[in-house]
Amino acid sequence: MSRRCELTGKGPMVGHNVSHANNKTKRIYRPNLQQVSLASDLLGNSYVLKISMNALRSVDKSGGLDPFLLKAKDTVLSTKALRLKRAIAKKAAQKAA
Repeated sequence: MSRRCELTGKGPMVGHNVSHANNKTKRIYRPNLQQVSLASDLLGNSYVLKISMNALRSVDKSGGLDPFLLKAKDTVLSTKALRLKRAIAKKAAQKAA
């Protein structure tokens, strides 16, 4: 999954450059993707994910990677993030029991 955020699914968008003379040419708006190492409190490991900086702010606001992934919809997550979410949910269920 290149050029797509692994946590939010945010990808490139298409638009126009508009000149002063109102000439329109195609352009691409790419998300600000960075490779970030995020720590999971329940699993005790850190994981490298390619995420947008907007997603990083959302992760910080929600209180970390674990709460963010548990609240996230499965349809927007990448396969790597979905595997991580299932592992976190399994560990949380074991800890609760």
